[in-house]
Amino acid sequence: EVQLVESGGGLVQAGGSLSLSCQFSGFIGDYAIGWFRQAPGQEREGVSCFSSYDGNTYYSASVKGRFTSSIDNTKNTVYLQGSSLKPEDTAVYTCVVFPPYGSCCPTLGTVDCFRSWGQGTQVTVSS
Repeated sequence: EVQLVESGGGLVQAGGSLSLSCQFSGFIGDYAIGWFRQAPGQEREGVSCFSSYDGNTYYSASVKGRFTSSIDNTKNTVYLQGSSLKPEDTAVYTCVVFPPYGSCCPTLGTVDCFRSWGQGTQVTVSS
């Protein structure tokens, strides 16, 4: 069973940066892990996904160029770092496991692609 524990988040001023981490355990073989976010009244939005199968990290159009996700396999931790934050980045950010193969990770899919997830952490960007 995959377990995910996030940390980070909080209140950030517009133009500032964020740093989130997610410690994971329980993977066997190839895996895909990333983040989704959910703003109040909005649907869940896939933000990033790292695929161990192809070694690529995929980003949503809304964060590409501003957010970077990295992985440290020695610490079993995936990170999400963002800069130039906007008020519309305000959301609960949640670490999520995608299927290791297929189109879910490259496309960030829909909620049907989210296999398991952590408890989430709030990021609030003030204007």
